[in-house]
Amino acid sequence: MGGRKGSPAVIRYGSVCSGIEAATVAWHGLGWAPAWYSEIEAFPCAVLKHHYPVVPNYGDMTKFEEWPDEPIELLVGGTPCQSFSVAGLRKGLADPRGNLMLTFGAIARKYRPEWLVWENVPGVLSSNGGRDFGTFLGMLAELGYGFAYRVLDAQYFGVAQRRRRVFVVANARGWQRAAAVLFERESLSGHPAPSREAREEIAGSTVQCFDRQRSSEYGTSPIASTVSARDFKSAADLVAEPIMITGDVSHALTAPKRHWSSEDGTGRSPPTISINMQVRRLTPVECERLQGFPDNYTNIPWRKKPESPDGPRYKALGNSMAVPVMQWIGERIAAVESIDDEKKAP
Repeated sequence: MGGRKGSPAVIRYGSVCSGIEAATVAWHGLGWAPAWYSEIEAFPCAVLKHHYPVVPNYGDMTKFEEWPDEPIELLVGGTPCQSFSVAGLRKGLADPRGNLMLTFGAIARKYRPEWLVWENVPGVLSSNGGRDFGTFLGMLAELGYGFAYRVLDAQYFGVAQRRRRVFVVANARGWQRAAAVLFERESLSGHPAPSREAREEIAGSTVQCFDRQRSSEYGTSPIASTVSARDFKSAADLVAEPIMITGDVSHALTAPKRHWSSEDGTGRSPPTISINMQVRRLTPVECERLQGFPDNYTNIPWRKKPESPDGPRYKALGNSMAVPVMQWIGERIAAVESIDDEKKAP
């Protein structure tokens, strides 16, 4: 397995299905640097070029074999999720868009980064009876990565929208490091939860689970599942189970009861809010705030006009990851790296 020899001062990452780059906005404060992007849609490409003109955009991720062999320490991406959502008729891996998650693995094989971060809609957990997700995790295991996965909801990270997404974190040196990113230490103690026996009936000896209910710093109560790549023998045997999260909503906007719900990941429905029994469409700036972007981040010169129309902005923001969630994941990875540095210190 490739990756770093020691921890560099700056983590360089490659991003696929980059969109408008929630990861870069989230990780800029960590001092991390994007090595390259991979995005094909016209408006997101224009946003990337406007904000990050020196970062190359390699375009179509299926042409990754033509990309330069530039070392990266982390690969991040949310491959198209329509094929794993109700809106996409749950076609799963039979849909070419779904197959891009396997392309994600092929890119990981090419660059051998130490860390992988992958995001998708919760529907991926049950697509094809869980076998599609199992195929993805099995691929990571075959590549030599240990991994953990968890459903995180953006509403518990300081933004006023319900947005549940599956996050997979993988590490070349073992599942423990991946689990340390997504779960608190108590979650890895091995104490059984009531649902463990039922889960083991489904997965047999192929899945090692660590369950513990507790409250985290964000007021959540997760029922967490971690999979050990060492014990993973058959991808088809894995049936993933959604993780339930409850807690208080932290409102990012000043008006009461403003929520933007985007479960299907399409970004097609214009977001609306209800205030005092009146409904109106959210403005693009409000959507930027709901996703954690700076105001007017997506308002760029577009098609020979000084500003962008609302439509492309809504779609790009609806398809994006939530910045605060990505920031939390980045900070957790940085914390794991700092522990490694302390151990290496004389």
